[in-house]
Amino acid sequence: MKKLNLILLALLLSLNAFSKKKDVVDIAIGSSDHTTLVAAVKAADLVQTLKGDGPFTIFAPTNNAFNKLPEGTVASLLKPENKDQLTKILTYHVISGNLDSKAVMAALDEGNGKVVLTTVSGGKLTASLDKEKVKLTDEAGNSAFVTAVDLKGSNGVIHVIDGVVIPN
Repeated sequence: MKKLNLILLALLLSLNAFSKKKDVVDIAIGSSDHTTLVAAVKAADLVQTLKGDGPFTIFAPTNNAFNKLPEGTVASLLKPENKDQLTKILTYHVISGNLDSKAVMAALDEGNGKVVLTTVSGGKLTASLDKEKVKLTDEAGNSAFVTAVDLKGSNGVIHVIDGVVIPN
């Protein structure tokens, strides 16, 4: 009987572990398309912050998005002496709150096709519709398109983007 109770307890603990939803960091870590982003989040010491309660909305650039930056940019940003700049760029991709695709579309409808989002870094990103795709435009006029939506985690949501947006 004691052995059966231990087996049942182990089974319940295993089920509990599987039933817990991944947070936004775990989702990114599990994506082979976001290894550069994960490396950058680690280099900026943002892992624990983004594993926090949130909620966070993250516009997550893919590896290909980072590859579009001028040669040497990512390697330079990952250096310890550039941690502040890297942190500012990464937090420019994060909005406080849980903006799933329905909320983004509702904000765009309310704003007649355009909405300005305030990022965690304090910068502004403008979301708009371009040929039925959501486009993010940074303060310098560079843009990225949302390519996948609503990767929901326990502390927020991730939307995948095809470019890196840069704060002023």
